[in-house]
Amino acid sequence: MAGVIEDTFPAKDHDSKLSIADEETEVDDSPIEQVRLTVPITDDPTQPALTFRTWVIGLASCVILSFVNQFFGYRTNPLFVSSVSAQIVSLPIGKLMAATLPKTQYKVPFTKWFFSLNPGPFNMKEHALITIFASAGSSGVYAINIITIVKAFYHRQINPVAAFLLAMSTQMLGYGWAGIFRKFLVDSPYMWWPSNLVQVSLFRAFHEKEKRPRGGNTRLQFFFLVFVASFAYYIIPGYFFQAISTISIGCLIWKNSVTAQQISSGMKGLGIGSISFDWNTVAGFLGSPLPVPGFAIINILVGFVLFIYVVVPISYWNNFYEAKKFPLISSHTFDSTGATYNVSRILNDATFEIDMDAYNKYSKLYLSITFAFDYGLSFATLTATISHVMLFHGKMIIQLWRKTTTALKEQAGDVHTRIMKRNYEQVPEWWFMTILFLMVIMALMCCEGFGKQLQLPWWGVLLSLTIALVFTLPIGVIQATTNQQAGLNVITELIIGYLYPGKPLANVAFKTYGYISMSQALGFLSDFKLGHYMKIPPKAMFLVQLVGTLVASSVYFSTAWWLLTTIPNICDETMLPEGSPWTCPGDDVFYNASIIWGVVGPQRMFTKDGIYPGMNWFFLIGLLAPVPVWLLARKYPNHKWIELINMPLIIAGANGLPPARSVNYITWGIVGIFFNFYIYKNFKSWWARHTYILSAALDAGVAFMGVLLYFALQTYDVFGPAWWGLDADDHCPLAKCPTAPGVIASGCPVY
Repeated sequence: MAGVIEDTFPAKDHDSKLSIADEETEVDDSPIEQVRLTVPITDDPTQPALTFRTWVIGLASCVILSFVNQFFGYRTNPLFVSSVSAQIVSLPIGKLMAATLPKTQYKVPFTKWFFSLNPGPFNMKEHALITIFASAGSSGVYAINIITIVKAFYHRQINPVAAFLLAMSTQMLGYGWAGIFRKFLVDSPYMWWPSNLVQVSLFRAFHEKEKRPRGGNTRLQFFFLVFVASFAYYIIPGYFFQAISTISIGCLIWKNSVTAQQISSGMKGLGIGSISFDWNTVAGFLGSPLPVPGFAIINILVGFVLFIYVVVPISYWNNFYEAKKFPLISSHTFDSTGATYNVSRILNDATFEIDMDAYNKYSKLYLSITFAFDYGLSFATLTATISHVMLFHGKMIIQLWRKTTTALKEQAGDVHTRIMKRNYEQVPEWWFMTILFLMVIMALMCCEGFGKQLQLPWWGVLLSLTIALVFTLPIGVIQATTNQQAGLNVITELIIGYLYPGKPLANVAFKTYGYISMSQALGFLSDFKLGHYMKIPPKAMFLVQLVGTLVASSVYFSTAWWLLTTIPNICDETMLPEGSPWTCPGDDVFYNASIIWGVVGPQRMFTKDGIYPGMNWFFLIGLLAPVPVWLLARKYPNHKWIELINMPLIIAGANGLPPARSVNYITWGIVGIFFNFYIYKNFKSWWARHTYILSAALDAGVAFMGVLLYFALQTYDVFGPAWWGLDADDHCPLAKCPTAPGVIASGCPVY
């Protein structure tokens, strides 16, 4: 529901403790209190699920969200449209189809099967499957980053078949791990997946009969009102007056001061006095703040404030790591003179590997102070998550795991497991294993074939898959009980960076196979548990997930390949025409990460051989950070607010900088605090009724207008009227300037 935020905090009420029922209650209902309060224990096995309506609306949702999210992913303010939009819009469409389609039954030739375009009223099972389709479309394809950096940043060719196989295999491998561990993570009543309870609550709310309140609107009417307003308004920041996407007041006053613009700029600086009138800026990098719980917003903002207003200024103006040679905030890499690192000088054109002689003659790799500490925060987030989970949830996880193993040995389950096994045929194990076998073969073909364009040898593929296999169960247990997921991206690029340095594509391919296949597996398992709660036939769930993943992977790949091959100079800010939005901020970070971890490697970055060995202390800082909070929580058990201090969330709070900018955090925080504190406190009934719908409608309006503007105008290189307000930048050109003596940068004064 809340994008990446949901992976880092429990969805349950933090004022209540997890309650495990006694053995007598356990026979009749779920042993988890939150599940008992949310999920009904009834089922109608005759209710249709995988209907014509499911296929039509579900596939359309999957295709539209895949296209829109990839299309906007390359833009200056990327927009993420979540499956909630499809979840809301599909309800009236499904009801309309139920009211208008013929109920005639049609026989499938040469079989005994019959089907109907309209098998009855639109129901929750259909709605849930459509949402699973939509979530496949909204979840993204991580491997597209690799294709983008090869074509748009390294300016090399990649075989389109190899690129497609890479995208498909990384998305599909998770089915294998999901099949291996589903009996532990889905069938067990003690693996309860808290975030799914939010979805179950939403489905129940949507399918309750609703009367239009006197003088008000139904939720559907409210959605369309906001959607039309958002759609119409976005033509202003999206076309006519793009400068209102970010307004930095200080830069308009101090036009010739580098320091003032560094402090004021919302795009390239600290963002003091920066504001936006564009929903795309609010939700572009961090997602919509409206569905995010208030305590999580405060934790993230505390991390952001400490980082951007304490750590970064102290480090920069004290010239740590020669920080003044480089911009204050930048995701680019630099050499010792302060110029952008010319990676082509150290790469062998023939082998696409590092040339050590050239590297030693050229320069070590430098980062902006913000980007350097961003990696420190990544290290700390990993260890802080492990430490936090073990301290605050360790006993509960052990208790639930023991009950899980006991229940599996005794073949016991709660009422939901019994209903599912009694009413529906289970998915055979060989279905999962067949997909796993085929995808492993595809991954090996992808990396070893096609002229070894991806550089990763067979042993690297198998090692990455072994890492994913080993970590899926323990991280799955943590996520299924606490809703927190520890990512493997840092660990995987660290491992292959030491084992196989100097090869950028091998590094990112290893990271993608190791990290994303595990992440996909956990996504599939979470969806299976949602189907478990909603009493959806497992085979129908499997088929929808499989088709949704195949369709989404194909659409993401096709959209990316189309944009990469048709937009001249895409992702190159220095070559794009004025007003062009195709700056690829996320891919720029991914590209520079491939230089840091792949070309140069962690050995020459984070040890005494490099500039940043001090960043390794963040592993220890993250490990110890939750300890004081845990001790305070134990000493003062009546002060419930202490447990709401989430150190992994605080540390990761500013981890999006860059590519996110300070203005994104500031506006996201303002909107989030207004809705989730002021509106929640003073207008709770309105908040409960409208918040999710408002969020989805704002996202959808921006998305549809953005796509319309592209096809109607931008595809013909018409980006807006030529005037001062066309520039989507915040008119702070000096904010990117270095301040060290003698450093020359284009458009900047020399100190």
